[in-house]
Amino acid sequence: MATASNPTRGTGLRRVPGVLLRIVLALFFAFPIVFMLISSFKPDQQIFKDLGSIRAFLPVGHVSLANYRGVFDRVPAMRFLMNSIVISAVTVALGIVVNSMAAFALSRMRWPGRRLLLTLIIATLIVPFETFALPMVWWVNKLPWLQFDGSHLVITEGWLDTYRVQILPFVANAFSVFLFHQYFQSIPKELDEAALMDGASWFGVYRRIIMPLSGPAVATVAILTFLPMWNSYLWPLMVVQDEHLRPVMIGIQYFFQLNVSWGQIMAYSTMITVPVLALFLAFQRAFINSIASSGVKG
Repeated sequence: MATASNPTRGTGLRRVPGVLLRIVLALFFAFPIVFMLISSFKPDQQIFKDLGSIRAFLPVGHVSLANYRGVFDRVPAMRFLMNSIVISAVTVALGIVVNSMAAFALSRMRWPGRRLLLTLIIATLIVPFETFALPMVWWVNKLPWLQFDGSHLVITEGWLDTYRVQILPFVANAFSVFLFHQYFQSIPKELDEAALMDGASWFGVYRRIIMPLSGPAVATVAILTFLPMWNSYLWPLMVVQDEHLRPVMIGIQYFFQLNVSWGQIMAYSTMITVPVLALFLAFQRAFINSIASSGVKG
């Protein structure tokens, strides 16, 4: 008697090459991270001795936490980490609010010139940051700021060596506006009309309808805003001289002064990489969903 074929088994076999390919690619891209993590526990001599063999990716030999202790002895690593966390978190929070409100006005409200304005916003994406970095340094050094001097409110000039100079210039982001705009376009406009007929304001529509439905877009913007702020190096190097205000990336240059310790460099790199990986793993599903539903729309 003939045995009926199992379609599930055939489908599973066809998936094996794809699964193997993904595993190989994952291992390929994970090798630098694994090497960095393992090397952070080894002294310099052990790192160079293990190069060229599989031992470079294994916790063998003289393994200890000496490099991590050396990091905190060499630089104020915890201060740098806290600065980057504050700068990145505040920029992400303000960026989500500002960019989503701009995108809401461009995608849901009807007013003349909105398409031209959106085009101009998108056009700014082709301008590299390095071309206007120096003029922006001059401008932020001339900008006023209100602050208390004892019991009096005074106006000061210049934003250099402050947290605000590392945050406010990067709150508004053209790509975030575009991403929110594309996602908002996928939400039925009938929801707006129904809410407006019930007496809701435009801000009420934005806060109670649009934003609660835009979780994937919010997660994506959060990741895409957090990454460049966390990895920021050139701008803080130009505008921040106070060591107590510097972010983590500036701390890397401390390890190339005088005696270079590659083990400590690997330990410090591990410390500043783990938060980025944790953030992506926490929001990867929302990130993929947002890109799939809004990023490919024209």
